[in-house]
Amino acid sequence: HKESRKITNFYDLVCIESLNMKEMSQDSRFGTSVHDNGWGMFTDFLSYKLERAGKKLVRIDKWYPSSKICSCCGKLKKELKLEDRIYSCTCGNQMNRDENAAINICREGLRILGVELETERKIS
Repeated sequence: HKESRKITNFYDLVCIESLNMKEMSQDSRFGTSVHDNGWGMFTDFLSYKLERAGKKLVRIDKWYPSSKICSCCGKLKKELKLEDRIYSCTCGNQMNRDENAAINICREGLRILGVELETERKIS
């Protein structure tokens, strides 16, 4: 409850991936960590708190390739293994895979809401 309250107090818009935790828990690549992470409960708390505060939660489709898109140039990387923790692109961008995905999730959320960014990239 405390973390969802902090996020609600600080942000007017939150963009998250719509993860299917039940499906992920049955996938051996994720191990047992997804069984007890409480993501569904957390997103429920976050959703109702943001709604009550008149703020917005945007859920990004789980199939959106947030990890595979370069957050700098927009190039789509065809192959990216789960164990690849550093995202590297031919444009020179090198960063933590999760940070790269977070930037892409944020941009996709803004796109869904119809917000145009100055530095519009085409995904190629």
